[in-house]
Amino acid sequence: MTFLYTPLLYLFLPILLIRLFWRGFKNRDYWRRWRERFGFIERLQQPVDVWLHAVSVGEVRAAEPLVNALLDKANAITLLVTTMTPTGSAQVRRCFGDRVYHYYVPYDYPAAVNRFIDKTEPRLAVFMETEMWPNIIRLCSRRAIPLLFANVRLSEKSFYRYQRVVGFMGPVLRLASGFAVQTHADAERLKRLGARKESVRVTGSIKFEVKLPASQIEVAKVLRREWGSDRLVWIAASTHEGEDETLLAVFAKLKQNHPDLLLVIVPRHPERFAAVARRCSRAGYKTVLRSQDAGPLDSDVDIFIGDSMGELTLFYAASDIAFVGGSLVPVGGHNVLEPCALGLPVVFGPHMFNFQEISRHTLEHDAGMCVADQGELTAAVDRYLADPNLRFKAGEAGKAFVAENRGALQKTLNLLGDYIPELNNNETERSKR
Repeated sequence: MTFLYTPLLYLFLPILLIRLFWRGFKNRDYWRRWRERFGFIERLQQPVDVWLHAVSVGEVRAAEPLVNALLDKANAITLLVTTMTPTGSAQVRRCFGDRVYHYYVPYDYPAAVNRFIDKTEPRLAVFMETEMWPNIIRLCSRRAIPLLFANVRLSEKSFYRYQRVVGFMGPVLRLASGFAVQTHADAERLKRLGARKESVRVTGSIKFEVKLPASQIEVAKVLRREWGSDRLVWIAASTHEGEDETLLAVFAKLKQNHPDLLLVIVPRHPERFAAVARRCSRAGYKTVLRSQDAGPLDSDVDIFIGDSMGELTLFYAASDIAFVGGSLVPVGGHNVLEPCALGLPVVFGPHMFNFQEISRHTLEHDAGMCVADQGELTAAVDRYLADPNLRFKAGEAGKAFVAENRGALQKTLNLLGDYIPELNNNETERSKR
């Protein structure tokens, strides 16, 4: 099957181009910088020390503590961050500015990958989570570039999908230099797929390293005053198609007991911003968008739409209770650690298979609730709204849960230090001062 992969990839090239063109109708940034996707980039001024790949917004945000730590620990090293999506690209610029180089990752065609490596000359490649591209792995190995996978989580669903092609994936995985995985379950699944046992190390999740800078805390306080300090705020974050109707129905019932309640909706994908806003308005709610920069909200505003990129943490910090989307529909859920770290009770639906262990621990720590349907969601949010003491206890439990699981960042840095000695040397020099 290995020898068929690249020819099949070339056969699918027309479909890939059509898909890229089609996605441009929803987000025109897909029509820009397309040459980068085939490795046609300018040669960098200096070779790259660390090439870090994060596919989209969620992975960039997960990588943020790692990138910042790399920049802080060794200012002399050069970082290149690649993404697959325009929203991920915008997030890189927002988070890191000109402190890192940035391009789109090349598609997994040998010629494209070789062109990209020739122009960047990375000493080490670090791919976030499970972005496993066979030709990139193979060519990095052939060119003696260590490739590590960081913050890896391999859900049961992904495991069974990869298992269908285990004869193909096994040899590919064995070429990778190392895997820093989130849980022991992830480690076992990777080994069963063929990864070398000695290459798999359980480091925990970098997502536990959530910290809101003091400056952002002040911005959140200002935003909360604009929303209304005397109002309760329920945020529905990272929502997907199929969840909006349920959320609006729940909101209608909650308004009966909490007439001043403000609902903040942050759709997962930018192309849904306008549609969600229209749906809220058609339902009879006075709706304001973040992009309108309306300043302090009138008391009769019912719904605030977070139609901006990179501000979800800020919105969480200005809210009282969080619902994390992608969980009422079979998407697999999203990260609940961020609201937990900020002291918000979290509520999520039954479809959390991408965050199975984290969601289970959240429940075990009484930091949130899992709901099965619209009725249970109404009851759960209403309980938190009606009981400030319950909100406080759940929020403190969430903060404690996150705090006790920190440490993955340092373990991952130690792993990278095996390949970039400057990281360890920098730390040694600091300890001598």
